[in-house]
Amino acid sequence: MSLHILDRILKFIPNIKKPDAPLTFKQKMKWTALIMCVYFLLFSIPAVGSNVSELQTSSFYQILNTVFAARTGTLVTVGISPIVLSSIVLQLVMGTGLLKVDLNDPEQKGRFQSMQKLFAILIAVVEGILFTKEIPLIGIGFFWLVALQLTLGAIFVIFLDEAMVKYGITSGINLFIAGGIAYAIIASTATVLVPGALSELATGGASALPDAVLAIAPLFMSILVMLVCIYIYNIKVELPLVFSQFRGIGGRLPIPLLYISVLPVILATSLILSLSAWGGAVLPTLGSGGACSPQYACFLGTYQNTNGQHILQGGLLYLLSPTFVNVGLPYPSSEGGVGYSTYFNELITQTTTLYLPWGGTVIVPEWVHIITYTLFLVILCVIFGKFWVEMTGQSPKAMAAQLQDVGWQIPGFRRDPRVVESVLNKYIPTITTLGSIIVALLAAFANLTGAVGTGMGILLTVGIIYMVYQQLEQQRALENIPLADKLLS
Repeated sequence: MSLHILDRILKFIPNIKKPDAPLTFKQKMKWTALIMCVYFLLFSIPAVGSNVSELQTSSFYQILNTVFAARTGTLVTVGISPIVLSSIVLQLVMGTGLLKVDLNDPEQKGRFQSMQKLFAILIAVVEGILFTKEIPLIGIGFFWLVALQLTLGAIFVIFLDEAMVKYGITSGINLFIAGGIAYAIIASTATVLVPGALSELATGGASALPDAVLAIAPLFMSILVMLVCIYIYNIKVELPLVFSQFRGIGGRLPIPLLYISVLPVILATSLILSLSAWGGAVLPTLGSGGACSPQYACFLGTYQNTNGQHILQGGLLYLLSPTFVNVGLPYPSSEGGVGYSTYFNELITQTTTLYLPWGGTVIVPEWVHIITYTLFLVILCVIFGKFWVEMTGQSPKAMAAQLQDVGWQIPGFRRDPRVVESVLNKYIPTITTLGSIIVALLAAFANLTGAVGTGMGILLTVGIIYMVYQQLEQQRALENIPLADKLLS
């Protein structure tokens, strides 16, 4: 498939102009602060026609908002979903060989980026309409007005992300997610967890203290996940390196356990939640009698209309999602919807219905749902982890070529990319798989224990902050030592 066919369309896609000269660290920080201020402005402006008061009491989109850096009912209801999904689609197409792009060629790379932006805009239009169907409105006549606002907000976020890449310290996706999670943590802790704990203490009695601890337990879960994540980020394998052109100059190539950070979780969870959200628009809604048809569609997923929201109730999509049956909430909610006592009781007694495509139903216990969701998340993370390594130039072959170009070699081995690749093949594939599994299990644990900020949001935030810290350190080094740019590139 040739990209030249789309040139006539792609030339109409606007682009953010690159800076005329390399920006200093302080300039990048100023641009980053400005872009984040604009994002939080959109984050705080409700869409005209949406029922914001009702949305503020609902936790159905808590996980969705975390992953997509969104806030339901505002101008960033769609968030970064179009950017992520367009990237996934194009990567899958490239992986099948239908689209061949040489990202080392500036012309092809620019055309590919414009194509990705075009797909993101098209997805923004579709999701702007789909997400509007899930938002309680003040009146029926406001539907298209709200859809237009959500679409324009999503498109604006696409260009904010591009501006952050070219003028800021990292990608907009990273900082938008971290900013949204920080807001959720502060808001949930200040408005729900602390007042709830104080209320339990005020009741007095022997159970007051244990009840207060349970009330604030989601915050403890967040801290636990954060500490474990920080510890894992510091586990790495270091390969010795020497500089072939200058004897006595050496270094180390660190290969961290989380080699590709938490990107597999972002991609995997985005796919799961996108399927759930899209399913709410096209799959059956159960009636008062609980009947469902057609059978094959019910096998994929069934939804219940509750207060204007389509809540996932059963089917294959339910088994693959972290949604809590009957209430449409994540497992124990930090928003006060479902406490730990209710959670464990429902875990033991609750069941859901799986409609079979050929007829009949199967009753699935809730603990089976948890196992199925966790295994599916692990499998997706491993797949996306391996795929991301190949697509981003982090594979053993690509790393060996980069070391060869710079002049580094592994002591004791010939200076041959094939030899270096064979050495890296002993580490990178295994570490990629193991890291993807670990990060998936961490995300599932955090998600299923209801840590404030959705738990998985804490995992993403730690990963993002760690990655941004590394980028800042590298940029400061490049600014202080100009020759380091050639050594690290």
